[in-house]
Amino acid sequence: MVKRVLLAGLYHETHSFLDETTDLDAFQVLRGDALRDAAGDSSPLGGVVDAANRYGWELAPVIDMRAMPSGTVSDDVIACFWDAVVEAVKSHPLSELEGIFLVLHGAMASQSHTDVEGEILARIRALPGAERVPLCGVLDLHANFTERMAGLSDGLVAYRENPHTDARQAAEDAAALLERLMHTGERPVTVWERAPVMWPATGTGTAKDPMRAIEEHARAIERASDDILFVNVCSGCAFTDAPETSACFTAVTLDDPEAARARLLELRNLALRKRHSGNVLDMTPAEVWAKLRTHREGPVVLVEPSDNIGGGAPGDGTGLLRFLLEHDGRDAAVVINDARAAAIAHRHSPGARLRLDIGGRGSRFDAGPLSVEVDLLSLTDGRFELEDKQSHLASMFGSRIDMGPCAVVRHRRVRILVTSRKTPPFDLGQLRSQGIAPEECFVIGVKAAVAHRRAYDPIAKAMYWIDTPGPCSSNLRSFPYRRVQRPLFPLDDLDEWPVDA
Repeated sequence: MVKRVLLAGLYHETHSFLDETTDLDAFQVLRGDALRDAAGDSSPLGGVVDAANRYGWELAPVIDMRAMPSGTVSDDVIACFWDAVVEAVKSHPLSELEGIFLVLHGAMASQSHTDVEGEILARIRALPGAERVPLCGVLDLHANFTERMAGLSDGLVAYRENPHTDARQAAEDAAALLERLMHTGERPVTVWERAPVMWPATGTGTAKDPMRAIEEHARAIERASDDILFVNVCSGCAFTDAPETSACFTAVTLDDPEAARARLLELRNLALRKRHSGNVLDMTPAEVWAKLRTHREGPVVLVEPSDNIGGGAPGDGTGLLRFLLEHDGRDAAVVINDARAAAIAHRHSPGARLRLDIGGRGSRFDAGPLSVEVDLLSLTDGRFELEDKQSHLASMFGSRIDMGPCAVVRHRRVRILVTSRKTPPFDLGQLRSQGIAPEECFVIGVKAAVAHRRAYDPIAKAMYWIDTPGPCSSNLRSFPYRRVQRPLFPLDDLDEWPVDA
């Protein structure tokens, strides 16, 4: 018997402290059969489409909406997604469906809803006939996985790696779970627990503690029980100012929910014990300069978490660029997102010398545009194919990336790749496609926190995280949180918190 499955996606990581509102025009929107075109690519959507083809599902593809991490989402975006779902249900009534699959992020907040995913799940479950239909899906590791989301779903599966090299695999795992539930009629329960902890993005890499130890313990729990199908570890998104923001853990179980909850409390207590190891702070520019002076060969990668594009920052911060120019960085390369400067460069021909005001417009934390005289080296349309089809960037947008019209300019010994669309630096093809050989640079500036490491670790002679002005600072105490549930580390010390409660 052919299984009919409704497929939809809504993907955004929201940064509440940015001044911007993320409107509908910021989203890449696919409708209907266009979702099938993701087949074969490296995204979670591609993973579930390919799984559906293997299982012989009859897909009812509705809509997929995704945007780069950015500010609070306009309610119009939620309305657009929901209108598409309601319209689809008219053609494919839930009484005629065997399953629902959602591709989500888990840390999306709109003007009216701090837990957008929970709101969407509640609306779906309120539709006639929805209660009987198993609902599975995939989430980002940085999800603020809420108790509401847990109670309204049958099996949401989160990525396990950061950088997110397993995003497609997580979608395939969730699809395999949905296939099982549709065939067996089983309806698991998702048990939820949180730790009163949040970490900056720099502290959430799974190659190091605390996430490494927590992930290892979660896998041990899965191995120890045939009835616990999945254990999710979500570090949370610290830049989403919401009551739900924190590290959280879920178990999808067919057995005793309280037994599963006891195992989740082990993860909660482990997170509390290791909370300080995740509260990573960055080096001052003076400390970085002292380190940089000791190197004779590169590339040395200077990471700028405060302008972390993957965390929602505009990618146009001038702090690192100013540092490189101040210290006359030799053979340096840095990427700045500035559509205005790129457009001006495209009015000239390679070889021209011109003055550009670069960056500094996207964040009130920045010192403002940097006016420099540059030599124009090259112009491109900004499109490139990922070299690493399992990169963190692939988990967000698949294999083909469009940075918009780009220009490479040089000021003294610093080459600046000016893009028109902010693009996380998670693949070396970004630089190579623009004529910059990263292995030949002495210094490379990277606007990221952790997710760049899969690309840059193999070539870097050294890597330092530099503290510059910007909206994604690793110092979480610098942000004016209003909605998070207190006490919450590191905003609160938690010295008296009962770790083994």
